[in-house]
Amino acid sequence: MTAAESVEVVARLRAAGCVFAEDEARLLIEAAAETGADLDVLVARRVAGEPLEYLVGWVEFHGVRVGVSHGVFVPRQRTAFLVDEAVQLARAVPGQPVAVDLCCGSGALGFAFATALAEKGISVELAAADIEPVAVECARRNLAPLNAPVYQGDLFEPLPADLRGRVDILLANTPYVPSEMIAQMPPEARDHEPRTALDGGPDGLDIFRRVVAGARDWLAPGGHLLVESSAAQAATATEILAARGFSARVAESEEYYATVVIGTRALS
Repeated sequence: MTAAESVEVVARLRAAGCVFAEDEARLLIEAAAETGADLDVLVARRVAGEPLEYLVGWVEFHGVRVGVSHGVFVPRQRTAFLVDEAVQLARAVPGQPVAVDLCCGSGALGFAFATALAEKGISVELAAADIEPVAVECARRNLAPLNAPVYQGDLFEPLPADLRGRVDILLANTPYVPSEMIAQMPPEARDHEPRTALDGGPDGLDIFRRVVAGARDWLAPGGHLLVESSAAQAATATEILAARGFSARVAESEEYYATVVIGTRALS
């Protein structure tokens, strides 16, 4: 590709409102070269609002490259904060931590979590689950190098019984957008990502409530549930956890513009 052609791609993306047009142009050009796809088609699809991650087939998340398929929730960079919090808690677990990535989507959280622990010399027993078949297939590809099983079903339903009462770290990136706010989301999310991965019900906490209701049976004594929420939802979320017997706290990051609600099961 000539320099003039590259400049033209940047101009088309910038005109479409892509804030990071130069970076996106580079990624699309590389994807076309690597896969043999038609660059003009890729650019046209991006200009039309299709997520960049679907077009290039991956996203950089928490220092690792995660494959992303069409129709699978695209990991948000702010969720790296949840992974950081989970890694810190897992380091305090005696022996090998047991972790589950619930509502796993692409498996990005579990993959990044296990990779970060491996860099610190800690191995983890990891499993994941999601209700969407396309997400399960995507997560299986991403988690295959870790030999981590991915189950298809509704929340805890498909998990094997031998995990019950053993989970030290439960990662649950549940959908938390209030139903009436879906229409106000950017088109690339609203029109392309699965609604089941976005819509959290009237107040955004419907799936969170269901996870909390089932989590106690699956967590080990002293085990932790970590869920991303909005700052406005955090107080209600902690009340939901407390009502189910969890000790609850809120972690916030100005760097990531992220809020994570953490519930801990009592030791006895």
